Amino acid sequence: MPDPLWSPTGPDLVVHGDNLEVTSRLPDGAFRLVYLDPPFNTGRLQTRTTLRTVRSDTGDRVGFKGATYETLKGLAYSYDDRFADYWEFLAPRLEEAWRLLDARGTLYLHLDYREVHYAKVLLDGLFGRECFLNEIVWAYDYGARATRRWPAKHDTILVYVKDPDRYHFDSTAVDREPYMAPGLVTPEKAALGKLPTDVWWHTIVSPTGAEKTGYATQKPLGILRRIVSASSEQGDWVLDFFAGSGTTGAAAQELGRRFVLVDRSEQAIGVMRARFGDSATFAEV
Repeated sequence: MPDPLWSPTGPDLVVHGDNLEVTSRLPDGAFRLVYLDPPFNTGRLQTRTTLRTVRSDTGDRVGFKGATYETLKGLAYSYDDRFADYWEFLAPRLEEAWRLLDARGTLYLHLDYREVHYAKVLLDGLFGRECFLNEIVWAYDYGARATRRWPAKHDTILVYVKDPDRYHFDSTAVDREPYMAPGLVTPEKAALGKLPTDVWWHTIVSPTGAEKTGYATQKPLGILRRIVSASSEQGDWVLDFFAGSGTTGAAAQELGRRFVLVDRSEQAIGVMRARFGDSATFAEV
């Protein structure tokens, strides 16, 4: 009997529960787009051992596409983290993301500068380097100001596709940006604007703006709208299993996509109930 948690013919869904447990109950290849905005690797000091994977015919780990890997322990080092082992936490969730993407699907992994380089290596192993599409830099102009280093004013979004020969991407569907030097192009081009590059200039959610939900890590609707527009089509299913304030679902709903959102935080679920009301079904696992 099919798992009653979710059906591709059912309503938009918000699930309160552990995302690894929830995603294990979703079918292979069900989603065109997976967006993940996991907790950034900040918090308490701990020591971890890095892991490196290399292709090996006698490896101790079977990876995607049937490849085998040998897991090698790297140098142990200290860093700030809120988890006992951040990557032990994140890696199985990235594997689930790969499993749940359809053949034309795309993963967007949203991280900050502390961990994005390690994530790139990990995703190259999980997806294959040929499936790496973009490193998007989201630059903004709000937040703390540093005086002993260049202030950090950007996040990074890594983009990987399930199949580099079949993925969906529609640049004509996204919003256009103003030219930085409009005097160097024709008036017609200046009025139309330009297609975004891999550097996105977009402000954060205003603390006093109408978009603000009160959720601390809320991402701007404009960022998610661009992602959903480019990498899915109307009627496609979109998945976010660190859903937070539900911005992925709001963008999907606005653009005619379907969504499944997962979060274990009661506060996040409360924000999403207020945001979606009766337009989505709520479940608990």
